[in-house]
Amino acid sequence: MNEREATRIQLPRAVAAVLRLLEEAGHEAYAVGGCVRDSLLGKEPKDWDVTTSALPQEVKAVFHRTLDTGIKHGTVTVRIFGESIEVTTFRVDGVYEDGRHPKDVVFTPSLAEDLARRDFTINAMAYAPRRGIVDLYGGREDLARGIVRAVGEPRERFTEDALRILRALRFAARLDFDIEEKTFAAMKELSPRLSLISAERIREELTGLLTSPHPERFAQVREIGADKVILPEWEEIAGVPQNNRFHCYPVDEHILATLPHVPPEPYLRWTMLLHDIGKGRTHTVDEDGHDHFYGHGKVSAQMAEEILRRLRFDNDTIDRVRTLILWHDFHFDGTPASVRRGLAKVGEDLFEPLLQVMRADTLGKDAAGQAFYLAAIGQVRAQHAQILAEGNCVTLKDLAVTGNDLIAAGEKPGKHLGEVLGALLEAVLEDPSLNEKEKLLALYGGMREKE
Repeated sequence: MNEREATRIQLPRAVAAVLRLLEEAGHEAYAVGGCVRDSLLGKEPKDWDVTTSALPQEVKAVFHRTLDTGIKHGTVTVRIFGESIEVTTFRVDGVYEDGRHPKDVVFTPSLAEDLARRDFTINAMAYAPRRGIVDLYGGREDLARGIVRAVGEPRERFTEDALRILRALRFAARLDFDIEEKTFAAMKELSPRLSLISAERIREELTGLLTSPHPERFAQVREIGADKVILPEWEEIAGVPQNNRFHCYPVDEHILATLPHVPPEPYLRWTMLLHDIGKGRTHTVDEDGHDHFYGHGKVSAQMAEEILRRLRFDNDTIDRVRTLILWHDFHFDGTPASVRRGLAKVGEDLFEPLLQVMRADTLGKDAAGQAFYLAAIGQVRAQHAQILAEGNCVTLKDLAVTGNDLIAAGEKPGKHLGEVLGALLEAVLEDPSLNEKEKLLALYGGMREKE
């Protein structure tokens, strides 16, 4: 290990103590995996994992406080200096019967055998202060070259655990690395095996890819054919033309171009990925050869909900994504009233995210589209600020009359009551000065007379 690498690996106090105490007890012990990779890249590791020649019971004998968090697979959690450090015995995985998990594991005294079972070379390095970096598969060289490469034979690694296919895409997007040729070929060949993977694990890997610095690398999901298994709806929009004003990309390429332009919040990135997913089902061509997608917002919102439920997303994320997609092409006509209507549709909490989605959507259009829509979005933001400053009513709860007020004025409880309140809110959205109890009751009286 050279001096530069040595300065990059700064073990936290708790990790250094775990390694030292295990070594003093006569065992080998190393920091291993992602923490070594990230340290060599100059990044601060989120987690530190320790691997050791000590058997689980031997680990427990060394430390005063331990938890049997995964003892069947050799993992003991050590509590030291207020930290929790996972310590796992060197192991060899048994047969992978379900394309995801080994049937059993066999403990081994060999670090080399333990590293051989890992997924990618950049994750198959170990480090101990007294021994330096153990790199048996060229991980450091691949880091320097910007390469994601499977350990050993790629087909074996992906046959063992198909989720590694998506992990490779996530690492490539996160690190802006290329995927080594043989590794990529094996991913393409074995992508149908992703059908063996749970929806929850697919969701986590795709979210990791989408929230990376390079979400546009989602294109590789299609390149390896994984979309057919995990997001078949993508096939419906791939290559669909958008020969109309302001567009310059087919639907799928437009979507990919929008992804980097929203913050890396999961719900925002998933919104952009799915905001036009319904365009394949709404595609029409007029007599002049122009492409249209009437009603695609509603169709896309429905499809997005189905996709996110299939991937076991939480209800809050589903609601946010569905709402943003449903209104992502809402028409602001340049008036404050249209901004108030937009606020009424999506709510104050989602209005700024809606503008972020609209801006990202615009940045996936041609130069003329960007010039037109960015100026309009800027105007909406200014009007929104003014509406907030003036405290305009944009929801029923802010309306100056209630259902009880209308009942007292002669309205009967029931569906029509809600319709009347909605009509009064619409009037206030158009003219905020009407939001006074006397004015609204007078307006209601006029509505009754017309009936």
